Amino acid sequence: MKNDECAESPNQEIAYNSPSMRPRSSRSSQTTAVAVRSFAKINLGLYIGAARADGFHDLRTIYQTIALHDIIRVTVGRGSGLQILCNDPRVPLDSSNTCYRIATRVLEELGVKVNVTIEIEKQLPVQGGLGAASSNAVATMIALQLALKKKKALSATACLRIAAEVGSDLPLFLIGGTILGVGRGEEVYPAVDLPSLPLVIVIPETGVSTPRAFADWDAQAQLTRPRASDRLFEVGCALSAWLSDFGYPNTGASARGGSRTGNLLSGLVRTGIENDFERVVFPQYPELRDIKGALERAGSSYASLSGSGSTLYGLFRSPAEAAKAASHLRKQGLKAIATSTLTRRQYWKRSRVVGR
Repeated sequence: MKNDECAESPNQEIAYNSPSMRPRSSRSSQTTAVAVRSFAKINLGLYIGAARADGFHDLRTIYQTIALHDIIRVTVGRGSGLQILCNDPRVPLDSSNTCYRIATRVLEELGVKVNVTIEIEKQLPVQGGLGAASSNAVATMIALQLALKKKKALSATACLRIAAEVGSDLPLFLIGGTILGVGRGEEVYPAVDLPSLPLVIVIPETGVSTPRAFADWDAQAQLTRPRASDRLFEVGCALSAWLSDFGYPNTGASARGGSRTGNLLSGLVRTGIENDFERVVFPQYPELRDIKGALERAGSSYASLSGSGSTLYGLFRSPAEAAKAASHLRKQGLKAIATSTLTRRQYWKRSRVVGR
């Protein structure tokens, strides 16, 4: 990682030392169980650059964590072994699961041999573009260390390294709030922490394969795209302009004063930030383009595909407008949920689940 500070929450050491994040023992003195929320993310703009020698693409994006979440419960006991339980049959329960892979890495790094059970309570969509699998893995990393009750947890640098090795968009969930993602998405920096914004998430029935979306992009890139390096430079300027406009200089400080939601959303539209995946996903799945249109007609100031999809979101000026839009979209047969984005402080404050 290029920035060792990027994994630190406002309470440092990714909130491990916060009183609210200390592990609680289960009924059996031989086991300890910890449950944490595994929050989703959306992408405020996503730009795809050239394919790299390692097979990945250079990206530019603003990640933003949101309040929708799964629940991850990690139980540690005597013995050895690792098992995964999940209420969604589409989730793999073997070593291909990112939770399994990251738990194995954490135990190896700490030199610990215990029996681990990871329970995944799924609410987020599979292949939805909300980073659910990656978020689940990071939540597992956090919960496992809490359940182990080790006086010395992994360092922020070690957590970031392991997360990046397991998957490209895992590191963002070690920061929370508003995050700039570059490289293949794994190089992350805390950006200006935008205020909490109302939004509506629409979860379609279909799923989108990210590898296929990248392949479709590559198939068109040679004929229709400008040089990737020039384009990503222009994109960086656009993202920086949006973040620094309206009194939000890129200092890492949170915005102060009255609500500027309207100005923020207007600026987002005016800057022209978009998700490149829409250019290849919408032709393959025209129903997703229709959902984006439905969000805009319902009053969204800015609507977009999240990641490679299939989930779409729309940003609104007030919680009341978001709730009204979600109700209207549900009447059209869409699975629409009114929620909000999470600031970095909110992300860490709400992570621990008490009483589970």
